[in-house]
Amino acid sequence: MLTARLYAMQKLPSLLARTLVSGTNGSPLLPDMAEVRSRLRDIVGASTNWRDHVQAMQERKALHTLLAKRQEDLPPRRMKDSYLEVLLPLGSQPEIREKYLNVHNSVRFGRILEDLDSLGDLCKKVIYPDCDIKFTGNVSWVGKTSMEVKMHMLQLHDGDYSPVLDATFVMVARDPENKRPAFVNPLVPESPEEEEIFKQGELNKLKRIDFSTASLLKMAPTAEERNVIHDIFLNTLDTKTVSFRSRILPPNSVWMEDAKLKGLQICHPQERNIFNRIFGGFLMRKAFELGWATACSYGCSRPFIVSVDDIMFQRPVEVGSLLLLSGQVCYTEKNYIQVRVHSEVYDADTREHHTTNIFHFTFISENEVPRVVPKTYGESMLYLDGKRHFAAIMKEI
Repeated sequence: MLTARLYAMQKLPSLLARTLVSGTNGSPLLPDMAEVRSRLRDIVGASTNWRDHVQAMQERKALHTLLAKRQEDLPPRRMKDSYLEVLLPLGSQPEIREKYLNVHNSVRFGRILEDLDSLGDLCKKVIYPDCDIKFTGNVSWVGKTSMEVKMHMLQLHDGDYSPVLDATFVMVARDPENKRPAFVNPLVPESPEEEEIFKQGELNKLKRIDFSTASLLKMAPTAEERNVIHDIFLNTLDTKTVSFRSRILPPNSVWMEDAKLKGLQICHPQERNIFNRIFGGFLMRKAFELGWATACSYGCSRPFIVSVDDIMFQRPVEVGSLLLLSGQVCYTEKNYIQVRVHSEVYDADTREHHTTNIFHFTFISENEVPRVVPKTYGESMLYLDGKRHFAAIMKEI
Protein backbone atom coordinates (compact mmCIF):
# COMPACT_ATOMS: atom_id res chain seq x y z
CA MET A 1 0.00 0.00 0.00
CA LEU A 2 2.90 2.32 0.68
CA THR A 3 5.06 1.07 -2.16
CA ALA A 4 7.88 3.33 -3.35
CA ARG A 5 6.76 6.31 -1.31
CA LEU A 6 10.44 7.26 -1.18
CA TYR A 7 10.43 8.02 -4.89
CA ALA A 8 7.25 10.02 -4.57
CA MET A 9 8.68 11.96 -1.63
CA GLN A 10 11.80 12.89 -3.55
CA LYS A 11 9.71 14.44 -6.31
CA LEU A 12 6.85 15.75 -4.19
CA PRO A 13 8.26 19.12 -3.02
CA SER A 14 9.01 20.26 -6.57
CA LEU A 15 6.14 18.70 -8.51
CA LEU A 16 3.23 18.66 -6.11
CA ALA A 17 3.65 20.59 -2.89
CA ARG A 18 4.66 23.73 -4.72
CA THR A 19 1.13 24.08 -6.12
CA LEU A 20 -0.75 22.88 -3.03
CA VAL A 21 0.47 25.10 -0.21
CA SER A 22 -0.43 28.26 1.65
CA GLY A 23 -3.97 28.76 0.38
CA THR A 24 -6.13 31.33 2.13
CA ASN A 25 -9.66 30.63 3.36
CA GLY A 26 -11.79 29.75 0.39
CA SER A 27 -8.82 30.10 -1.98
CA PRO A 28 -9.53 28.72 -5.46
CA LEU A 29 -5.90 27.54 -5.62
CA LEU A 30 -6.57 24.63 -3.27
CA PRO A 31 -7.01 21.33 -5.15
CA ASP A 32 -9.64 18.72 -4.34
CA MET A 33 -9.01 15.04 -3.52
CA ALA A 34 -9.46 13.86 -7.09
CA GLU A 35 -6.85 16.33 -8.34
CA VAL A 36 -4.33 15.31 -5.67
CA ARG A 37 -4.77 11.60 -6.44
CA SER A 38 -4.41 12.30 -10.14
CA ARG A 39 -1.15 14.21 -9.58
CA LEU A 40 0.20 11.47 -7.32
CA ARG A 41 -0.62 8.92 -10.00
CA ASP A 42 1.38 10.94 -12.51
CA ILE A 43 4.33 11.29 -10.13
CA VAL A 44 4.48 7.59 -9.31
CA GLY A 45 3.85 6.56 -12.90
CA ALA A 46 0.82 4.44 -12.05
CA SER A 47 -1.34 2.97 -14.80
CA THR A 48 -4.72 4.56 -15.39
CA ASN A 49 -6.19 1.42 -16.97
CA TRP A 50 -6.37 -1.89 -15.12
CA ARG A 51 -5.45 -3.83 -18.27
CA ASP A 52 -2.06 -2.08 -18.26
CA HIS A 53 -1.21 -2.73 -14.62
CA VAL A 54 1.08 -5.74 -15.22
CA GLN A 55 3.23 -3.78 -17.68
CA ALA A 56 3.28 -0.78 -15.32
CA MET A 57 4.50 -2.94 -12.43
CA GLN A 58 7.24 -4.40 -14.61
CA GLU A 59 8.38 -0.92 -15.58
CA ARG A 60 8.60 0.04 -11.90
CA LYS A 61 11.49 -2.38 -11.40
CA ALA A 62 13.79 0.16 -13.05
CA LEU A 63 13.16 2.53 -10.14
CA HIS A 64 15.50 0.41 -7.98
CA THR A 65 18.39 2.43 -9.38
CA LEU A 66 16.94 5.58 -7.76
CA LEU A 67 16.86 4.18 -4.24
CA ALA A 68 19.44 5.45 -1.77
CA LYS A 69 21.82 2.93 -0.22
CA ARG A 70 21.92 4.90 3.04
CA GLN A 71 19.69 7.49 4.64
CA GLU A 72 22.68 9.84 4.79
CA ASP A 73 22.69 9.91 0.98
CA LEU A 74 19.31 11.64 0.93
CA PRO A 75 18.94 15.41 1.32
CA PRO A 76 17.34 16.56 4.61
CA ARG A 77 13.81 17.89 4.52
CA ARG A 78 11.99 20.47 6.62
CA MET A 79 8.45 20.05 7.94
CA LYS A 80 7.20 22.88 5.75
CA ASP A 81 8.58 21.14 2.65
CA SER A 82 5.81 18.54 2.94
CA TYR A 83 2.99 20.86 4.02
CA LEU A 84 -0.14 20.42 1.89
CA GLU A 85 -3.66 21.83 1.86
CA VAL A 86 -6.55 20.11 0.10
CA LEU A 87 -10.15 21.28 -0.26
CA LEU A 88 -13.35 19.25 0.02
CA PRO A 89 -15.90 21.78 -1.35
CA LEU A 90 -19.13 20.53 0.21
CA GLY A 91 -20.45 24.08 0.49
CA SER A 92 -19.18 25.75 -2.67
CA GLN A 93 -19.86 22.71 -4.91
CA PRO A 94 -23.24 21.21 -3.87
CA GLU A 95 -23.11 18.65 -6.69
CA ILE A 96 -20.56 16.53 -4.78
CA ARG A 97 -22.42 16.78 -1.48
CA GLU A 98 -24.68 13.75 -1.97
CA LYS A 99 -21.66 11.41 -2.06
CA TYR A 100 -20.86 12.51 1.51
CA LEU A 101 -24.42 12.72 2.85
CA ASN A 102 -26.00 10.11 5.14
CA VAL A 103 -29.66 9.48 5.96
CA HIS A 104 -29.44 11.76 9.01
CA ASN A 105 -28.47 14.71 6.77
CA SER A 106 -24.96 14.80 8.16
CA VAL A 107 -21.59 13.78 6.73
CA ARG A 108 -20.73 10.11 6.18
CA PHE A 109 -17.73 9.68 8.43
CA GLY A 110 -16.61 6.65 6.41
CA ARG A 111 -16.08 8.97 3.43
CA ILE A 112 -13.91 11.23 5.58
CA LEU A 113 -11.89 8.17 6.61
CA GLU A 114 -11.51 7.28 2.96
CA ASP A 115 -10.20 10.76 2.16
CA LEU A 116 -7.80 10.78 5.08
CA ASP A 117 -6.76 7.17 4.32
CA SER A 118 -5.69 6.62 7.97
CA LEU A 119 -7.06 8.24 11.05
CA GLY A 120 -5.82 8.67 14.59
CA ASP A 121 -7.44 10.74 17.30
CA LEU A 122 -10.72 12.57 16.78
CA CYS A 123 -12.12 15.79 18.12
CA LYS A 124 -15.81 15.47 18.99
CA LYS A 125 -17.14 18.16 16.66
CA VAL A 126 -20.11 18.24 14.34
CA ILE A 127 -19.26 17.88 10.64
CA TYR A 128 -21.71 19.91 8.57
CA PRO A 129 -22.70 18.63 5.10
CA ASP A 130 -23.03 22.08 3.51
CA CYS A 131 -19.75 23.76 4.50
CA ASP A 132 -16.36 23.47 2.79
CA ILE A 133 -13.75 21.24 4.46
CA LYS A 134 -10.01 21.77 4.32
CA PHE A 135 -7.37 19.12 5.03
CA THR A 136 -3.84 20.14 5.97
CA GLY A 137 -0.89 17.89 6.66
CA ASN A 138 2.86 17.52 6.86
CA VAL A 139 5.51 15.00 7.84
CA SER A 140 6.14 15.45 11.58
CA TRP A 141 8.65 12.68 12.36
CA VAL A 142 10.84 10.23 10.47
CA GLY A 143 12.91 7.21 11.38
CA LYS A 144 15.13 5.31 8.98
CA THR A 145 12.40 3.83 6.77
CA SER A 146 9.20 5.07 8.43
CA MET A 147 7.52 8.40 9.02
CA GLU A 148 4.66 9.95 10.94
CA VAL A 149 2.35 12.42 9.21
CA LYS A 150 0.04 14.79 11.06
CA MET A 151 -3.18 15.80 9.36
CA HIS A 152 -5.85 18.24 10.46
CA MET A 153 -9.37 18.64 9.22
CA LEU A 154 -10.99 22.06 9.42
CA GLN A 155 -14.44 23.28 8.33
CA LEU A 156 -15.48 26.70 7.13
CA HIS A 157 -17.87 28.63 9.41
CA ASP A 158 -18.59 32.37 9.16
CA GLY A 159 -15.57 32.91 6.96
CA ASP A 160 -13.07 31.06 9.20
CA TYR A 161 -11.84 27.48 9.28
CA SER A 162 -12.35 25.78 12.66
CA PRO A 163 -10.65 22.49 13.75
CA VAL A 164 -12.82 19.37 13.51
CA LEU A 165 -10.46 16.43 13.90
CA ASP A 166 -6.81 15.41 13.90
CA ALA A 167 -5.27 12.37 12.25
CA THR A 168 -1.93 10.61 12.51
CA PHE A 169 -0.50 8.49 9.71
CA VAL A 170 2.37 6.07 10.26
CA MET A 171 3.88 5.10 6.92
CA VAL A 172 6.65 2.75 5.90
CA ALA A 173 8.60 3.36 2.70
CA ARG A 174 8.98 0.34 0.43
CA ASP A 175 10.97 -0.42 -2.69
CA PRO A 176 9.24 -0.29 -6.11
CA GLU A 177 8.21 -3.97 -5.89
CA ASN A 178 7.05 -3.77 -2.27
CA LYS A 179 9.54 -6.41 -1.19
CA ARG A 180 11.94 -4.50 1.07
CA PRO A 181 11.97 -1.26 3.08
CA ALA A 182 13.49 1.88 1.61
CA PHE A 183 15.19 4.80 3.31
CA VAL A 184 13.37 8.12 3.74
CA ASN A 185 14.78 11.63 3.81
CA PRO A 186 15.97 12.87 7.23
CA LEU A 187 13.75 15.49 8.83
CA VAL A 188 15.29 18.61 10.37
CA PRO A 189 13.15 20.56 12.91
CA GLU A 190 13.69 24.32 12.61
CA SER A 191 12.07 25.73 15.76
CA PRO A 192 11.37 24.77 19.39
CA GLU A 193 7.78 23.99 18.40
CA GLU A 194 8.92 21.64 15.67
CA GLU A 195 11.38 20.04 18.10
CA GLU A 196 8.46 19.22 20.41
CA ILE A 197 6.43 17.80 17.53
CA PHE A 198 9.38 15.62 16.53
CA LYS A 199 9.86 14.42 20.14
CA GLN A 200 6.18 13.51 20.28
CA GLY A 201 6.71 11.35 17.21
CA GLU A 202 9.48 9.49 19.06
CA LEU A 203 7.17 8.99 22.05
CA ASN A 204 4.41 7.71 19.76
CA LYS A 205 6.82 5.16 18.32
CA LEU A 206 7.69 3.91 21.82
CA LYS A 207 3.99 3.70 22.72
CA ARG A 208 3.31 1.54 19.65
CA ILE A 209 6.18 -0.77 20.60
CA ASP A 210 5.00 -1.04 24.21
CA PHE A 211 1.40 -1.71 23.19
CA SER A 212 2.52 -4.41 20.77
CA THR A 213 4.81 -6.02 23.36
CA ALA A 214 1.99 -6.17 25.91
CA SER A 215 -0.45 -7.68 23.40
CA LEU A 216 -2.63 -10.46 24.80
CA LEU A 217 -1.49 -12.54 21.84
CA LYS A 218 2.01 -12.46 23.36
CA MET A 219 1.60 -11.87 27.10
CA ALA A 220 -0.80 -13.23 29.72
CA PRO A 221 -3.32 -10.80 31.26
CA THR A 222 -2.24 -8.86 34.32
CA ALA A 223 -3.34 -9.96 37.80
CA GLU A 224 -5.99 -7.22 37.82
CA GLU A 225 -7.30 -8.30 34.42
CA ARG A 226 -7.46 -11.93 35.53
CA ASN A 227 -9.58 -10.87 38.49
CA VAL A 228 -11.93 -8.99 36.14
CA ILE A 229 -12.46 -12.07 33.99
CA HIS A 230 -12.92 -14.33 37.01
CA ASP A 231 -15.53 -11.98 38.46
CA ILE A 232 -17.44 -12.06 35.17
CA PHE A 233 -17.25 -15.86 35.21
CA LEU A 234 -18.59 -16.08 38.77
CA ASN A 235 -21.42 -13.65 38.00
CA THR A 236 -22.62 -15.85 35.14
CA LEU A 237 -22.61 -19.19 36.97
CA ASP A 238 -25.92 -20.93 37.65
CA THR A 239 -25.97 -21.21 41.45
CA LYS A 240 -28.67 -23.89 41.27
CA THR A 241 -26.56 -26.43 39.41
CA VAL A 242 -23.12 -25.52 40.80
CA SER A 243 -21.60 -26.48 37.45
CA PHE A 244 -18.79 -24.75 35.60
CA ARG A 245 -20.63 -25.40 32.32
CA SER A 246 -23.98 -23.97 33.31
CA ARG A 247 -23.99 -20.23 32.61
CA ILE A 248 -26.73 -17.65 33.08
CA LEU A 249 -26.77 -14.23 31.42
CA PRO A 250 -26.99 -11.44 34.03
CA PRO A 251 -29.75 -8.80 33.72
CA ASN A 252 -29.26 -6.03 31.15
CA SER A 253 -26.45 -7.96 29.45
CA VAL A 254 -25.72 -9.52 26.07
CA TRP A 255 -23.51 -12.53 25.36
CA MET A 256 -20.54 -11.47 23.25
CA GLU A 257 -21.32 -14.17 20.70
CA ASP A 258 -24.65 -12.42 20.03
CA ALA A 259 -23.07 -8.98 19.49
CA LYS A 260 -21.49 -9.31 16.06
CA LEU A 261 -22.16 -8.58 12.39
CA LYS A 262 -20.34 -9.80 9.29
CA GLY A 263 -19.85 -8.53 5.75
CA LEU A 264 -18.25 -9.52 2.46
CA GLN A 265 -16.68 -7.36 -0.24
CA ILE A 266 -15.43 -8.39 -3.67
CA CYS A 267 -12.40 -6.21 -4.35
CA HIS A 268 -12.80 -4.84 -7.87
CA PRO A 269 -10.16 -2.88 -9.84
CA GLN A 270 -12.21 0.30 -9.35
CA GLU A 271 -11.06 0.37 -5.70
CA ARG A 272 -7.35 0.02 -6.42
CA ASN A 273 -4.72 2.52 -5.35
CA ILE A 274 -1.87 3.94 -7.41
CA PHE A 275 0.14 0.77 -6.68
CA ASN A 276 -2.59 -1.55 -8.03
CA ARG A 277 -3.66 -2.89 -4.67
CA ILE A 278 -6.91 -2.16 -2.89
CA PHE A 279 -6.97 1.42 -1.59
CA GLY A 280 -6.57 1.53 2.20
CA GLY A 281 -9.19 4.27 2.49
CA PHE A 282 -11.77 1.96 0.89
CA LEU A 283 -10.97 -0.74 3.46
CA MET A 284 -11.28 1.78 6.28
CA ARG A 285 -14.64 3.06 5.03
CA LYS A 286 -16.07 -0.44 4.77
CA ALA A 287 -14.71 -1.37 8.21
CA PHE A 288 -16.10 1.79 9.79
CA GLU A 289 -19.54 1.31 8.24
CA LEU A 290 -19.69 -2.26 9.53
CA GLY A 291 -18.48 -1.09 12.95
CA TRP A 292 -21.15 1.63 12.99
CA ALA A 293 -23.83 -0.88 12.01
CA THR A 294 -22.64 -3.24 14.76
CA ALA A 295 -22.85 -0.48 17.37
CA CYS A 296 -26.23 0.68 16.05
CA SER A 297 -27.65 -2.84 16.21
CA TYR A 298 -26.26 -3.37 19.70
CA GLY A 299 -27.36 -0.07 21.23
CA CYS A 300 -30.70 0.11 19.38
CA SER A 301 -30.05 3.80 18.63
CA ARG A 302 -27.85 5.95 16.46
CA PRO A 303 -24.19 5.77 17.60
CA PHE A 304 -21.69 8.59 17.21
CA ILE A 305 -18.00 8.04 16.61
CA VAL A 306 -15.71 9.07 19.45
CA SER A 307 -12.38 7.66 18.33
CA VAL A 308 -10.67 5.53 15.73
CA ASP A 309 -7.70 3.78 17.30
CA ASP A 310 -4.43 2.88 15.60
CA ILE A 311 -4.98 1.00 12.35
CA MET A 312 -2.19 -1.27 11.20
CA PHE A 313 -2.16 -2.58 7.64
CA GLN A 314 -0.60 -6.00 8.19
CA ARG A 315 -0.63 -7.05 4.54
CA PRO A 316 -1.90 -5.57 1.26
CA VAL A 317 -5.23 -6.61 -0.22
CA GLU A 318 -4.90 -7.71 -3.83
CA VAL A 319 -7.41 -6.79 -6.50
CA GLY A 320 -9.86 -9.67 -6.94
CA SER A 321 -9.70 -10.75 -3.30
CA LEU A 322 -12.71 -11.78 -1.28
CA LEU A 323 -12.62 -9.49 1.74
CA LEU A 324 -14.34 -10.80 4.87
CA LEU A 325 -15.21 -8.29 7.60
CA SER A 326 -16.35 -9.22 11.11
CA GLY A 327 -17.62 -6.58 13.53
CA GLN A 328 -17.67 -7.48 17.23
CA VAL A 329 -18.76 -5.50 20.29
CA CYS A 330 -15.95 -6.36 22.69
CA TYR A 331 -16.45 -3.90 25.56
CA THR A 332 -19.16 -1.56 26.84
CA GLU A 333 -19.33 1.02 29.59
CA LYS A 334 -22.35 3.24 30.23
CA ASN A 335 -23.13 4.81 26.83
CA TYR A 336 -19.87 3.72 25.21
CA ILE A 337 -19.49 0.82 22.78
CA GLN A 338 -16.06 -0.50 21.82
CA VAL A 339 -16.18 -2.31 18.47
CA ARG A 340 -13.44 -4.42 16.93
CA VAL A 341 -13.57 -5.10 13.17
CA HIS A 342 -11.43 -7.93 11.89
CA SER A 343 -10.55 -7.85 8.19
CA GLU A 344 -9.23 -10.86 6.31
CA VAL A 345 -8.87 -12.03 2.72
CA TYR A 346 -9.98 -15.44 1.54
CA ASP A 347 -8.04 -17.24 -1.19
CA ALA A 348 -10.56 -19.38 -3.05
CA ASP A 349 -7.77 -21.44 -4.67
CA THR A 350 -6.01 -22.44 -1.45
CA ARG A 351 -8.99 -21.91 0.89
CA GLU A 352 -6.71 -20.00 3.22
CA HIS A 353 -7.62 -16.96 5.33
CA HIS A 354 -5.12 -14.17 5.98
CA THR A 355 -5.67 -11.23 8.35
CA THR A 356 -5.10 -7.86 6.69
CA ASN A 357 -6.30 -5.36 9.31
CA ILE A 358 -7.76 -5.02 12.79
CA PHE A 359 -9.77 -1.87 13.45
CA HIS A 360 -10.84 -0.48 16.84
CA PHE A 361 -13.72 2.01 16.96
CA THR A 362 -15.16 3.75 20.02
CA PHE A 363 -18.79 4.86 19.71
CA ILE A 364 -21.14 6.64 22.08
CA SER A 365 -24.84 5.81 22.04
CA GLU A 366 -27.74 8.11 22.82
CA ASN A 367 -28.79 5.82 25.69
CA GLU A 368 -26.97 3.58 28.16
CA VAL A 369 -26.27 0.22 26.56
CA PRO A 370 -26.35 -3.35 27.94
CA ARG A 371 -23.14 -4.85 29.22
CA VAL A 372 -21.42 -7.22 26.83
CA VAL A 373 -20.42 -10.48 28.54
CA PRO A 374 -17.76 -12.94 27.31
CA LYS A 375 -18.36 -16.65 27.72
CA THR A 376 -15.18 -18.35 26.44
CA TYR A 377 -11.52 -17.68 27.16
CA GLY A 378 -11.03 -16.30 23.65
CA GLU A 379 -13.92 -13.90 24.11
CA SER A 380 -12.47 -12.88 27.47
CA MET A 381 -9.24 -11.88 25.73
CA LEU A 382 -11.26 -9.81 23.24
CA TYR A 383 -13.03 -8.19 26.18
CA LEU A 384 -9.74 -7.27 27.88
CA ASP A 385 -8.26 -6.01 24.61
CA GLY A 386 -11.31 -3.82 24.07
CA LYS A 387 -11.10 -2.60 27.65
CA ARG A 388 -7.46 -1.62 27.15
CA HIS A 389 -8.23 0.33 23.97
CA PHE A 390 -11.18 2.05 25.64
CA ALA A 391 -9.09 3.04 28.67
CA ALA A 392 -6.35 4.45 26.42
CA ILE A 393 -8.90 6.53 24.50
CA MET A 394 -10.52 7.89 27.65
CA LYS A 395 -7.13 9.20 28.81
CA GLU A 396 -6.86 11.25 25.64
CA ILE A 397 -10.36 12.77 25.76
